Amino acid sequence: MNVVFIEIGMGVDLHGQDATSAAVRACKNAIGTNSMPGIRSILPEGDINNMKVRVKLGVPVPAEQVDIDKVKATFPYGQVSVEIVPGGLICSSGVVLPDKGDVNDEVIVVNAAVEVGY
Repeated sequence: MNVVFIEIGMGVDLHGQDATSAAVRACKNAIGTNSMPGIRSILPEGDINNMKVRVKLGVPVPAEQVDIDKVKATFPYGQVSVEIVPGGLICSSGVVLPDKGDVNDEVIVVNAAVEVGY
């Protein structure tokens, strides 16, 4: 893969201990303030579907707790692959809110590195 851009993001699930929500937020944080107007000019055949998006997530819980299909759906274009590695952070929110889905006071923090290229 020829990498053109690398974008970094962080996502947090404050209540509910949902690693997928934190991962999706990390991806949205990584791509949410970027525009790549010239990307089509360098993609094979000028086709946005030939863009490759490689996502690496640092997650502090077992990888199977992340719904990879939901993470992939964050990206509107390209061929998306997702790799989950140990990382991120678990810390205390200081409060348990059962009405928000909390089973404990843990906050799940996920880091994302998003590589875009062809």
